[in-house]
Amino acid sequence: MTPSYAFEPSLTLIVGRHDEADTAAGWEDTESLLFRLLDQVISKREPRVRAIFADRRGFPSVPPDSRLAALRAISIWFQLSNISSEYAAMHARGRIESDVGPDELIGSFSHALADSVDMNTTAAELGEILERFDVCPTITAHPTDAKRVTVLEIHQRIYRKLVELDMAHWSERARGQLVCALKNDIDLLWMTGELRLERPSVEQEIAWGLHFFRENIFDSVAHVNTRLSEAVARHFPNYEKPAVPFLRFSSWIGGDRDGHSKVTNEITRTAFAANRHAALDRLRRRIVSLTKVVCISASVMPPPASFLGRLAGALKASGQEAEIAQRNPGEYFRQYLVAIERRLAAMSGVGNGAKPYFNPRDLIEDILVLEEALLAIGAPSIAIELIQPLRMEVETFGFRTVSLDIRQNSTVINQVIAELWSNGGDGTVLEPETPAWSKKLRAELRAENYRTPNIADLSDLARETVGLFRLIGHTLNGDDPQAVGSFILSMTTSTDDLLGVYLLAKYAGLFPGGDHSAAVMLPIVPLFETVRDLENAPSILKGLLAVPIVSRSLRSQDNVLEVMIGYSDSNKDGGFLSSIWELTKAQKRIVKTVEPMGVEIRFFHGRGGSVSRGGAPTGRAIAAQPANTVLGRMRITEQGEVVSSKYVDRSTTLYQLELLASSVLTHTLKSPYEKELKENPEHEEVIDALSGMSHAVYNRFIETPGFIEYFRHASPVDELTLLNIGSRPARRFGASGIKDLRAIPWVFAWSQNRHLISGWYGIGSALESFIKVRGGHGKRLLDEMFRTSRVFRLAMDEVEKALYQADMEVAAGYAELMPDADCRKTILSQVQLEYSRTREQVARVTGGRHLATRFPVFKHRMDQ
Repeated sequence: MTPSYAFEPSLTLIVGRHDEADTAAGWEDTESLLFRLLDQVISKREPRVRAIFADRRGFPSVPPDSRLAALRAISIWFQLSNISSEYAAMHARGRIESDVGPDELIGSFSHALADSVDMNTTAAELGEILERFDVCPTITAHPTDAKRVTVLEIHQRIYRKLVELDMAHWSERARGQLVCALKNDIDLLWMTGELRLERPSVEQEIAWGLHFFRENIFDSVAHVNTRLSEAVARHFPNYEKPAVPFLRFSSWIGGDRDGHSKVTNEITRTAFAANRHAALDRLRRRIVSLTKVVCISASVMPPPASFLGRLAGALKASGQEAEIAQRNPGEYFRQYLVAIERRLAAMSGVGNGAKPYFNPRDLIEDILVLEEALLAIGAPSIAIELIQPLRMEVETFGFRTVSLDIRQNSTVINQVIAELWSNGGDGTVLEPETPAWSKKLRAELRAENYRTPNIADLSDLARETVGLFRLIGHTLNGDDPQAVGSFILSMTTSTDDLLGVYLLAKYAGLFPGGDHSAAVMLPIVPLFETVRDLENAPSILKGLLAVPIVSRSLRSQDNVLEVMIGYSDSNKDGGFLSSIWELTKAQKRIVKTVEPMGVEIRFFHGRGGSVSRGGAPTGRAIAAQPANTVLGRMRITEQGEVVSSKYVDRSTTLYQLELLASSVLTHTLKSPYEKELKENPEHEEVIDALSGMSHAVYNRFIETPGFIEYFRHASPVDELTLLNIGSRPARRFGASGIKDLRAIPWVFAWSQNRHLISGWYGIGSALESFIKVRGGHGKRLLDEMFRTSRVFRLAMDEVEKALYQADMEVAAGYAELMPDADCRKTILSQVQLEYSRTREQVARVTGGRHLATRFPVFKHRMDQ
């Protein structure tokens, strides 16, 4: 019997409704309700396309002049189906929690800690983990979601109306009004332009990312912290330390300039300002709302004397002492909150004479004073329910909302350094990756005296890059240094690549007090993307940590080195199985390399939504990471359509954040003891062999003569670059080869033409060859690995899903677009043969007679 890894919610949960066609009250599942209302809208707006839904006729039955409308109908139905699925999953989670308790809800903190108690985890051991607990979703604006904010807002209204229908015992008339309002939102969805008519600007993408914070994330974080506190109190009643917020958020939007010429220093300034405005606006609104609620009169409940002393200081700092005291006489808690709001207003440029906060810690201290005063007068519930969530928000979001990461390519960094040296030296031109280059890098990093670059003498690229580091320095010295996240160096291929970033930081003056022998204040993060770079990562990091300025910098960052690993490019480079295995090996080897040097690793997983870009169910993906590679710390990218689906409404946002954090906590607690993650040399040898064979088959395929021409003709890769779904170009440096093509259009193109080679190609040949060589023993080994090796099981499951999504009939139709018949036949036949082989071999491993029957929810959605 194979283990169960994921909870699959029912799709047939019901909501009360008033059926407009039948006055009798009844019940209708959410999917049917939304389908019926969409059918009514289509009947009114475009009756000629109704046959697709009413009679289940195929797309060709629609008149040619109505096919755009038919596509709109199909698209809207998929959107409504997604909303229905989210609602059904939320309802199912609530039912489990109410029927059998939170400990049985997979993905909850209660479930994670119940397991830890069974493992005899002590309160002290848990405390050590919670002190380092650090989970960081990172929002990126990758072009994988075409929906406008207006459409997302309609989605939220639809979801909330479904919740309303389910929450109360409505009269027949009231229920009918709600259903009518729901239908109106679907009608508006039909009439609203879903896609952007123009390519979005980076400023619009910044606003898109902040939309999810304003609507859902701000409200959810305190609840996630509370759920952890409640779970700890339930399972570790002797644990007395106060809860420390563990979630933090980062963003690449406005800071990711890797091959994106539109992300300038001015755009990055705009991003810093927008992130700051969102946080301050949120805080002001929260405090204004609290002033309407915390209306405690001193004549009824006198505040403690210590609070009155702090109130006097707060009123003085507000610049409006007399006015505030006169407005709310005797309501000292309200006065205190108004004084805080006035200081926040001053930070937004509102000229009121108030003293702006110097940093978030000062605001947190003021909020703690309020909490303690409420506790002192015997109002702990008010302190916990109203004030503590505000403090947690400040601890999480500060004055920044997100920490803005800066990303640039190693090629650009080296080009700028070469120009700086040529401009200010003896005219000698040095080449990267040469002994002379390496020697000068290290000499410049050691030097106490050096010439500050004169940006007037530089090219536009170099001037912009030097200016970027100066902007980073200015922001680090501001009132919230965490407004700057990390500097991420994409395509890191050597230690020298990373030292180049340190050197530019030194040139720009990123040192405390101007002490050039001190530490660089900016965390510098390598991004290892290709299979080769993943293999070389341990030696690159070992060389890096041997450089004094690096070790000094890490000491100032708690000796934690962040390392980003890329799923998309490694997949494009070596195929799915090779990618997932090289990422697994790299993590283990990196940890073993740096551990003796007293450095801990925080892995930053650059995952996407699709299987080809590392996408997999959150809990299972984290559970399959190698033992002792998480240790309470994890960053993960949330890209494009993943952001829209995970943070679409508050209940889903709350669940997804708890699922992510609880999965990190579970892995940290359990991975050292789980047999599924124990190192098994025989199993690792098998996966290594399968990885190598699949990599070889995949590479032979993409190196087939005419492959690039086939890819361009038989997939919509060129057309995808024309869609207005992202501000950045599809290629890093404008070249036409596969290597320079970003992973996202690569995956999108193979998904659109239903080949999906990036999710399965080469694996069938590898499995077949292995069984031919190893015979019955090999088959038994694969069966054993499928049962006991979590990473192999995850790989096989995700390959099976990719195979189910692929469609060789559709693929053949796209192949007809390739004008060279011989080339078309050669490549398509390889795809079809490998597809059949992989289906057969995966079924042999999993024991399934039909694809995807083990994943009923996934299958249901694909079958629609």
